[in-house]
Order: sequence, then structure tokens, then C-alpha cells
Amino acid sequence: MHPVHDIPWPPDVKDQVPVVIEIPRGSKVKYEVDKASGILVVDRVLYSAAQYPANHGFFPRTLAEDGDPLDALVLMQEPVFPLMIVRAKVISGFAMVDEKGPDDKIVAVGIDDPAFVDYSDISELPKHVMAEVRRFFEDYKALEGKRSDVEGSYSRGRTIEVLKRAMHAYVSPSSRDDGSA
Repeated sequence: MHPVHDIPWPPDVKDQVPVVIEIPRGSKVKYEVDKASGILVVDRVLYSAAQYPANHGFFPRTLAEDGDPLDALVLMQEPVFPLMIVRAKVISGFAMVDEKGPDDKIVAVGIDDPAFVDYSDISELPKHVMAEVRRFFEDYKALEGKRSDVEGSYSRGRTIEVLKRAMHAYVSPSSRDDGSA
């Protein structure tokens, strides 16, 4: 089973979505699934002292503007091993631009984690949680001499639109728009 192409989706993305975890919360190692083989490879060890503030992965069968599957950050109490599938609920997202261009980050909660399952919107989270997530992405590439610009959070409704657009782009890459979010 290929983690990018073969994970099934539920009928309604508003309540539950699959996320393939690449990087456990608290890690400084950036793992990435090789799109051709589906094998997990070490991309790099982060240059900064920062650690991933949430389990980081992607939504299978999606295509984001950067040519990769759409990124996901899953808030949970515990780190999750790479290549595990987490059942999640999207609650927000934010636009980021790095050296490769637009790179949306979708924030979700693990629905099998009792400490997070009841969150449905970014406004329900303690403000510091998102402050840590945003700050991580503002800083994690700085010592590599690379820049990443993080824009404001967007609503759950817009998050679901971004997710559906990435799902559609995966099925029909030629139908992608001009890249504006």
C-alpha cells in the first residue's frame, strides 16, 4: 500500500479525514515520504533547536500548490510513529510561503485522542498552542538561510475548501487554478 495514493477517504471530510504522519511531535528529524516509492526517507535534521510542535504529515490523495500532498499538523497528547494513519478532524489552517512557493498548513485534531476530540474550531484552542505552531514555521528554516513567511490563520470553512481543492487537484492536476489561495 502506497501512503500517498492508496489510503481511502470517508464520504464526508467535515467530520473525519485520514492523515499519514511523517514526523512525530517533538522530533528534530524531518522525514518525508518519497512520492515514487512510498518509502519514508530522512530529508534532514533541523538546523534549529526547534522541535515539531505537533504530529506532522499529509493528507493522502491530495496535491497542494507546491506539488506535494497537502500538509497536516495533528494536535494530540502524544507523538505518533511515522507512517501511521491518524483519524483527524480539520479545525483551521494557515498560508505559508517558503522558497518553493505557497505551502498551506492544515491544523487538525486527533479524533481518537480524548484531550483533543472535542475541539472543532481554532477559536476553541488555547491561543498559545497556535502561537507555538506559527512560531515554529516562522523560525525552523532560519539557520539554513531560508525564509518562510507565515500568514494568518483561516476559518474551518476555508480550511475545508483548501482540502477539497487539493483533493480535486490530485484527481485532475490539469484543473488546478493559477495558484492563488
